[in-house]
Amino acid sequence: MDLDLLVIGSGPSGQKAAIQAAKLGKRVAVVERKQRLGGVSIHTGTIPSKTLRVAVLDELARRPLDIPDPLNPEGRERAAIEFLMDRAARVVGAEAQVVREQFRRNRVGLLFGNGQFEDEHTVSVTDEDGAKEITADNIIIAVGTYPARPQDVQFDDEHVIDSDGLLNLHQRLPRSMTVVGAGVIGVEYASMFGRLGTKVTVVDQRPRVLTFLDGEIGEALQFILRRNNVTFRLQEKVASVGSETNGDVITRLASGKEIRSETVLYATGRQGATDTLNLKKVGLEANKRGYIEVDGDYRTKVPHVFAVGDCSGGFGLAATAMEQGRLAALHAFERPVSSMPELLPTGVYAIPEIAMVGRTEEDLTEAGVPYVSGIARWSELARGLMTGDEDGMLKLLVSTEDRSLLGVHVLGTGAADLVHIGQAVMGGGGGVDFLVSAVFNYPTFAEAYKVAALDAVNRMS
Repeated sequence: MDLDLLVIGSGPSGQKAAIQAAKLGKRVAVVERKQRLGGVSIHTGTIPSKTLRVAVLDELARRPLDIPDPLNPEGRERAAIEFLMDRAARVVGAEAQVVREQFRRNRVGLLFGNGQFEDEHTVSVTDEDGAKEITADNIIIAVGTYPARPQDVQFDDEHVIDSDGLLNLHQRLPRSMTVVGAGVIGVEYASMFGRLGTKVTVVDQRPRVLTFLDGEIGEALQFILRRNNVTFRLQEKVASVGSETNGDVITRLASGKEIRSETVLYATGRQGATDTLNLKKVGLEANKRGYIEVDGDYRTKVPHVFAVGDCSGGFGLAATAMEQGRLAALHAFERPVSSMPELLPTGVYAIPEIAMVGRTEEDLTEAGVPYVSGIARWSELARGLMTGDEDGMLKLLVSTEDRSLLGVHVLGTGAADLVHIGQAVMGGGGGVDFLVSAVFNYPTFAEAYKVAALDAVNRMS
């Protein structure tokens, strides 16, 4: 064999798989279809969307200092969108260079081109100069996903777009936008453009946004978004989308409603990018969403072929994809390995930010688990008053039987960082009494844990 391990895809899961195997002293190479490293996460997903969120907040902070030009009302909008997209491009380029340097330091080979199976141990890599075949003892598929596009919708990448097309808006901020899909991607972008002044309408068949969230947090999020130019059309189904001659797009709902907007963003899920792999050559197949079935070790039905990250139908989170890639590489070479931890944090980088770990009130109620909740609000914290973020809150769910933490839910500034305190306490077996006795720096958002813990203890007593 040419290699001990060949990884198809250079996204988060592929990166960590390749580097872990290289650190074991194995001969490793990565196949990347495009002439850019980092996969969807760096170029069209996690990094640009989260960079845009920070850039939006910076843009809002500097607006009061600008002096508008009454003779050029659209100039400010063009400048704003250029600022946002330039910031995203700079961060994307820097992150891709970090990945390249990591591969260089760890002696991971790079093969640019489209990879597809020829047999169980052979992958052909095709670029503009032709095809070459690479053999490997083990192969890890880490090709990621791309935005799902309904067949009956005509995407023009200008007025009707998906999350990839959104990154190509370089003319000006749309004055109105319809977002189809109230999942993570839809809510994140709806919150950003709403804060910038775009009138946003979110359409979804479900009764509320982000249904995996604790109900109270989800309701609070919707309340805040409504104050920031976002309208919800929930429990509604899109019947058709069509453009008019003046450039507007009409979104017709099954209920008979019509929504007119400059832009329609489809965010209705993603599709595994497995259709070009020629999986049949190794006796594998993907389901209708393009996902490959794997076992607990991330092995496919072919023992030496693994699939990790989003294309294996995982959590859709870069952080979990990274760990899947690392664990798969250890399994491939039969090295000691632990399983994926049960306490996996979730972060949603909307404005405001949301994060959670553990169980929701709805989960506990359905399971018949006795608990109390303890809440700290940013309006009660000196740090919240300093930053002007008085909408935030931290919510603890505490067992009334053994006083352990059952769930941590955060809404507001720093949520994605703050949740890890709760994760560490839960993972270490600590409970509400640890948080009550702990001393947190003042003034910080972290002291919300003590406030919420005291609230929970008071409720229990």
